[in-house]
Amino acid sequence: MKKLLIVALIISLFNCKNKSTPTEQYTDEQLDITTSVYPENITKVFDAHGGIDTWSDMQSLVFTMKKPNGDEITTTDLKNRTSLIEMPKHTIGFNGEAVWLKLKDTIPYKGNAKFYYNLMFYFYAMPFVLADDGIMYEDVKPLEFDGVSYPGIKIAYERGVGESPEDEYILYYNPETYKMEWLGYTVTYFSKEKSKEFHFIKYSNWQTVNGLVLPETLTWYNYENNLPTTKRNDLKFTDIKLSKEKPEPQIFEAPVGATIVE
Repeated sequence: MKKLLIVALIISLFNCKNKSTPTEQYTDEQLDITTSVYPENITKVFDAHGGIDTWSDMQSLVFTMKKPNGDEITTTDLKNRTSLIEMPKHTIGFNGEAVWLKLKDTIPYKGNAKFYYNLMFYFYAMPFVLADDGIMYEDVKPLEFDGVSYPGIKIAYERGVGESPEDEYILYYNPETYKMEWLGYTVTYFSKEKSKEFHFIKYSNWQTVNGLVLPETLTWYNYENNLPTTKRNDLKFTDIKLSKEKPEPQIFEAPVGATIVE
């Protein structure tokens, strides 16, 4: 977390992330970011997945998604969020300033590269991406599903944060283990307006990589009245690599023949 003291002061003044008021002066070395910046319940979720400090030590994340048309490999620089998605027919990259697309043959890319370039990274890197700057937390009523009551934490973004600051997420965690089990999310990229319609993903088959607990399976559910109903589809994540080594920055630059996505 950058500029921890400044963040802590802003929090205390504006009551954004933590309602308590600091009574002591802290140095950079003394400040415990996991207890002073985040609410207690989401801190426990981070801890159940290996801890925010362990996550902060990592520089890169690589994962492979198994898809019907072939493997999709995503590489992300965790510090600046530059990214590279290698697909059988296409490559999408983000160099920190622009999204680019390169075709590997004559088949056009049918999706929206600017919307997609970091989408699966954010879904997969939960709950840790919910520690980013500019986030506000709020407790909401639990999700009741199959006889289990999952406490919920609603996440919203301060104005001007990211491509879609109107997006909202609800993290639902296991009341006994504090592991994340569900994500409710809205999509506002296309409308640029707040949505009242929540989609749902279930997280399962946890695996430990470099001390962090990450999912192997994300399951999308059908939904009705802002509640999950029946299973729709699974997406498997394999070949997970978390590293303290920074990826080579040139891999994120647009190669010859790529098109900048406007």
